[in-house]
Amino acid sequence: MISGKYKGHPLKAVPGKQTRPTTDKVKEAIFQIIGPYFNGGIALDLFAGSGGLGIEAISRGASKAIFVDQQPLAIKTVNANIKQLQIDEVTEVYRADAFRALKAASKRDLVFDWIFLDPPYKKISFDDLFQQLIELKLVHTGSIIVCEHAPDHLLPEKFENLQLFKTQGYGKEIQVSYYHFET
Repeated sequence: MISGKYKGHPLKAVPGKQTRPTTDKVKEAIFQIIGPYFNGGIALDLFAGSGGLGIEAISRGASKAIFVDQQPLAIKTVNANIKQLQIDEVTEVYRADAFRALKAASKRDLVFDWIFLDPPYKKISFDDLFQQLIELKLVHTGSIIVCEHAPDHLLPEKFENLQLFKTQGYGKEIQVSYYHFET
């Protein structure tokens, strides 16, 4: 962990090459832009991998985080990291397709303050994800969506009520785009 309650606690990485963990440098930059600390709120770590972004949100004061990934090894790793930090009571973990998970969250009337989107590069449409988040009413005024993507994958300046407010590159392989939901 980078900062907050669990600072200095190392997280397990997902074994193999199916996930691309967010580096500590990028994670620190993300939370300096969207935080750096929170007073409650709910985070969604979609395409969670090891769960690093959602766990960092908990460490910095989010009251709850939900983790979703389709890969069994990722789910096993998220659960191990949650158990290690003893944060079971403020987390939920689901092995599911991202779009099915969003529909399930909507049926529970969940609304997220922060949504972390780090899908496999160029395999999932951010436009489709944005559309689902809006249609299923999973965001509210002030919600922040953090999108990690390849630098050559340009995201829109605006998508309905989502407004891009910052884009930052990290080396030749990582770009992070930040959106606010506005009504």
